[in-house]
Amino acid sequence: MRSEQSQTFSILSTSGNVAAVFAKEKIDLLYSSVLKTLLYYDLFRYPLTAEEIKSHCSYPDCSMRAVQEALDELSEQELLFRYDQFYSLQNDRELFLRRIRGNEAVSQTMSKAQRRSKLIASFPFVRCVCISGSFSKNYFDETTDLDFFIIAEPNRLWICRTLLILFKKIFLLNSKKFFCVNYFIDSAHLRIPDKNIFTATEIITLLPMYNYDMYLDFVSQNDWMKSFFPNGHVRKENGVIKVSDSFVKRFTEKILSGKTGEWLDTFFYRQTLNHWKKKFGWQPQNEFELNMRTRKTVSKHHPQGFQFQVLKKYEERIREFENEHDLTLN
Repeated sequence: MRSEQSQTFSILSTSGNVAAVFAKEKIDLLYSSVLKTLLYYDLFRYPLTAEEIKSHCSYPDCSMRAVQEALDELSEQELLFRYDQFYSLQNDRELFLRRIRGNEAVSQTMSKAQRRSKLIASFPFVRCVCISGSFSKNYFDETTDLDFFIIAEPNRLWICRTLLILFKKIFLLNSKKFFCVNYFIDSAHLRIPDKNIFTATEIITLLPMYNYDMYLDFVSQNDWMKSFFPNGHVRKENGVIKVSDSFVKRFTEKILSGKTGEWLDTFFYRQTLNHWKKKFGWQPQNEFELNMRTRKTVSKHHPQGFQFQVLKKYEERIREFENEHDLTLN
């Protein structure tokens, strides 16, 4: 691997003409993967460390040394830029400072995230709590929310969700800043069907907060993400909270364990589905299915179609970068 990379970039170094060299042949797979990783996070104006780039690299079995060498040579050619331990495609110091501030905000907010996770875990039929979105990628600011990914008891997901939504509306005045509960699945259906780089990124960066064992089961059930991130790894157990089921939780689950609970769960499911069809029915069927997936086993509330937007912009950003530097990324 290293000999091929050296050959490619020794030509670059002697010629001094990046465009001319890359116009003739495709860039090495590892270098291409490094650049595409940075292109994805460039959508969010978020520089990455070398270790983060390695874990998101689609080139299989790459070593930290190989990634670092690729970063050094790409930096020499000014295809990417370094500030301290961070790398970006943009030579903008403010981006690096923005990341540092966002990382500090996560540290300052972590105790609140744990408290909110503990609160959510105390609700009936909640079996696992994780955090996704910007916070799970170690970034938080005034524009972002705490996005919770919740795994519920089978056939009780809609009771679980309804109770949490009612709590947010009544006691938090519908504020979602630290209580955005927009994605639920049940523990019998852990596999996510949307196999793309956006979903794979959300899974690999998911931050477990309650019931680490179920988080591991979820990651194992979605091993398809290894095709995107063969060098990725599960998050460590650091920060996972321990919660003992309260009397209220046990009592509520007991009285709703039979036919009454089944009827109520189905009722909440149908009411919510009908409401969303009226409110978001203007979306094409395939977009509604992706953004507002609503079944007995899953509740997904992403009406802005963020996944569609990111995937589209990612492809556009790759083409833009290729045209700008007259190269082709594998």
